[in-house]
Amino acid sequence: MTISMYSASVPVFQRQLRALGNVLDKGAAFAASKKMQDAVVLQLRLYPDMLPFVRQIQIAADFAKGTPALLSGVEPPKYDDTEATLADCKARIDKTLAYISGFKREQIDGSEGRDITRTIGGNPMTFKGEVYLLHFAMPNFYFHVTTAYAILRSIGVEVGKRDFIGGM
Repeated sequence: MTISMYSASVPVFQRQLRALGNVLDKGAAFAASKKMQDAVVLQLRLYPDMLPFVRQIQIAADFAKGTPALLSGVEPPKYDDTEATLADCKARIDKTLAYISGFKREQIDGSEGRDITRTIGGNPMTFKGEVYLLHFAMPNFYFHVTTAYAILRSIGVEVGKRDFIGGM
């Protein structure tokens, strides 16, 4: 059995972004119940040398919108990183979901061999589409989704594996 590039990307991003949005909703409810300001939550980190919660959300959304765009040969939209509230973070997730919902299977399938060039650490790197998706984009996306989840869990937000995985 063969899995298509579309099936390995857009529906996976959609499901995980919806799950992240639900985790974020629980985090916002928790913060409100504890009278925590959004600005405090947005700057939480698992460790001082790690990026804050808001950047985890931004980067996860960037991989989710950028990957289907690059696989289909179009330039991904640029989002300003100006989220100042938890509601702003949720809006970014929703905007990303709306954007990637516009991709059709035929735009992405067959992109396994497409050259994808990204600047990483100031250096351009070129990947084939399949390698980019499976060995770069997805691991990065899941890292940032997982880190956002872990930050909220670390302050006591009651979320678990079912919340992380989302609807199946």
